[in-house]
Amino acid sequence: MSPSRQYFYGLGKRKTAIARTKLFPKGSGEVTVNGQKIGKYFTGKDSENAMAPLAIAEKTKEFDIEVQVQGGGKSAQSDAIRLGVSRALILSDPDLRLELKRAGFLHRDPRIKERKKPGLKRARRAPQWQKR
Repeated sequence: MSPSRQYFYGLGKRKTAIARTKLFPKGSGEVTVNGQKIGKYFTGKDSENAMAPLAIAEKTKEFDIEVQVQGGGKSAQSDAIRLGVSRALILSDPDLRLELKRAGFLHRDPRIKERKKPGLKRARRAPQWQKR
């Protein structure tokens, strides 16, 4: 993709994964994640999950998508991409907001790893109690 082309940008986050998403209009439906085709980068349902907003909006072949994602695992990255694509779609067509909101794609999942507390083994796991 040439950097001079116009695009719609969306940022998505989930746990520690961050996805920077660019939607290029008048595309052929090509999706690249970190320079690789999405089918090669994700296995199983993660690629379908990431592209679900396009399926709901029925715009799978209208955009070329370029994603830079870092951190987290594959599942969290997939969810971060889904949020980024949803936000970029809204910038391209504000009428899609209601559909995407109903599907739950505009909600940033706030659950992250809880910090370890002093005196405990993990966030909530207490040391094993010993009688003697």
